[in-house]
Amino acid sequence: MANNPASKIKILDLLDAAYKQRGEQLDKSIELTEEALAASRELKDSGLIGKCLAKLALYAMVKGEHEKSIELSQSAIKYFNAVQDELGVADANYSIAGVYYKSNNYHLGMFHLIDCLSIYRKHKDHHNESRTLKSLGTVYELLGDGSSAKEAYEGAIAAAQLANDKNLESNAYNPMSGILLKSDESKMAMELIERSIAIKKETGDVRGYAFAVYGRGKVFLHLKKYPEAEKDFLEALEIHKSVGDSFGTGMVYNKMGHLYVGMGERKKAKKYLKKLVKSSEKHNQSLLKYKCNHFLYQIYKQEGKNKKALQHLEKYLDEKDAAVNSQILKVIGNYERISRMRSVEKEASLAREKALFKRKQEQIEEATKMKQEFLSSISHEIRTPLNAVTSIISLLEERSGEKDKKLLTSLRFSSKNLLRIINDILDYSKLDSNKMKLETRPVRFEDFIFNIHQTYHGLAMEKGLDFHVDISSDLSEYYELDETKLFQILGNLVSNAIKYTEKGSVAMCVHSLESCPDGDVLQFKVVDTGIGIPSKERDRLFESFYMPPSVTTRKEGGTGLGLAIVKKLVQLHESQIHLKSIEGEGSCFEFTLVLKKSKAPLQTDKTLFKQLKGRVALVAEDNEINAMVMKELLKRWGVSLKRVANGIEAVEIAKNERVDFILMDIHMPEMNGLDATHTIRTTKNPNRNTPIFALTADSTILNDSQYANYFTGVLLKPIDINRLFEALVYAHSAKPELLS
Repeated sequence: MANNPASKIKILDLLDAAYKQRGEQLDKSIELTEEALAASRELKDSGLIGKCLAKLALYAMVKGEHEKSIELSQSAIKYFNAVQDELGVADANYSIAGVYYKSNNYHLGMFHLIDCLSIYRKHKDHHNESRTLKSLGTVYELLGDGSSAKEAYEGAIAAAQLANDKNLESNAYNPMSGILLKSDESKMAMELIERSIAIKKETGDVRGYAFAVYGRGKVFLHLKKYPEAEKDFLEALEIHKSVGDSFGTGMVYNKMGHLYVGMGERKKAKKYLKKLVKSSEKHNQSLLKYKCNHFLYQIYKQEGKNKKALQHLEKYLDEKDAAVNSQILKVIGNYERISRMRSVEKEASLAREKALFKRKQEQIEEATKMKQEFLSSISHEIRTPLNAVTSIISLLEERSGEKDKKLLTSLRFSSKNLLRIINDILDYSKLDSNKMKLETRPVRFEDFIFNIHQTYHGLAMEKGLDFHVDISSDLSEYYELDETKLFQILGNLVSNAIKYTEKGSVAMCVHSLESCPDGDVLQFKVVDTGIGIPSKERDRLFESFYMPPSVTTRKEGGTGLGLAIVKKLVQLHESQIHLKSIEGEGSCFEFTLVLKKSKAPLQTDKTLFKQLKGRVALVAEDNEINAMVMKELLKRWGVSLKRVANGIEAVEIAKNERVDFILMDIHMPEMNGLDATHTIRTTKNPNRNTPIFALTADSTILNDSQYANYFTGVLLKPIDINRLFEALVYAHSAKPELLS
């Protein structure tokens, strides 16, 4: 083929013809593109070779041939870089992004999509801007960020309208319809999806029509119009299979399972779900696979086939853990490769180097977000069983004699000590990102100090140490304290003192330095007769993870986080920690706090229980033990309970029955507590203004301002029984400060 404009036009025409029929005849599109690639290589035109490779990568991604798509995209990028074609690089990265998020590597998919979006906007390429925003919305939905997903889909619609591309506009209507369904706006969802179907019929986009019909089937399924839903899903399935779209096929299989369970035809449901497992294993679609295994577990459990149920539960947990670990490991493992690729792309000009710097900042922010998500998960998994322990202790205390109450009190504060250790890890991250706040409430000070003594007295006795408390007699009975954080400060100091003292004593001293009508200035000291700290090590003692050489060879060991947390928590109280130490003789840690005096808090005595008698609470809690404990607590206050195990069930109850309180767990299957609360607050139902409390083991929920206004209050697990009682008593009163 001669190297002339006519030859190039012919190649571009081939690529255009291939792209137009990708929805109906994907194999034909590939054939035409390979023909164009051969012609481009004959011309030795790097730009055209890159375009052909990028299109082939896109078609491979649609077919589920992920490794091939990545390989083709990376080859295309080399050719585009050679001719400095920035838009071409973006097109190739779009295919890479599609592979990543369709194989559950959502964060890397997001990185590439954001890169593409900035380039398309720079060149005012509204067509590709719309495609990218629609894909970005999909990623946000997969990550559980419905608000960002909706914003992305709206942007995709607006960009498609600017590009005057009806197909792209209708592509964005499909997921927007799904977003509306989650908010129970089924009428609007149906209107939007019917508009999409009409456009697809008009334009002749067969593959797009399959997605649109699938979307309508979802609306019918939501409305329990099963025959109509079945018809749409079967039609969509036939098209997806005919064009070789593995991801679309898997999506339909999943919904067919839900459809037939709803119709009571479990045999058919299991048939399609098993097909989905096979398909998702073949195409590395972990998300579809572990959702499917979880659904099969539920079906077999309901059928009483416990052995099969357990098999699928194990597969679900293994796949889910692998997916989560894969997210973290793949992102970490690919940082170097991504940075290197971006550096090559940005070497051309100063402006593009600035863009690289900006993207690296976004990576850091994303890594921080991932760390917070990990800590959130750890917080939930550890605090949830602790909640059951502390709540059961409270129930047993009411039924026990004085002798047993002392044992239960010791058990309570041992569990608090365990919680302190957990908080050391979780709170360090929050302190490091300046997201920690003091949460004060009235505390009887003498009891607070006594509890610390009781917690560590046994540890001191085991080492033959004298652990005593020296407290001034002129202190106020009650102070406004963040009991948990002050317990962390003093607990860390006392446990360290005992740990590094072999003989002698440890003393905790609290004295008043200054007093006024509203508050006191208190000096806290923890003094020991231990090994002491060499002067050269004192400056670094409060650094994160630092262990003095004089300690690291000793049996006591430690994580090196305790004193770093102490320093940050004392600073949070607007004070400073000071150290005096003589090597071989002992150490003294001291700090001062200004504490506000307080009156005694509301007590949950039996005379107040009648205030809750006859009330009805909706409890959304997927943990069976915690649900049982909550039932016992509410029952003794005269509150009847309606319990559900996920957010979807909570929304359904709230839509049909008026209740007095809603206690909403956050991490639940099917629909989480945040989305469920958002739905209850923003849709028409008798509980739009009902008090809703976040009953959660996830301490990071307090940082999520997006949902903050939806909740009446947040009660962290392990639940403080008195705070729960106060919250319920005052839920309908004008005293919101008691709920903070």
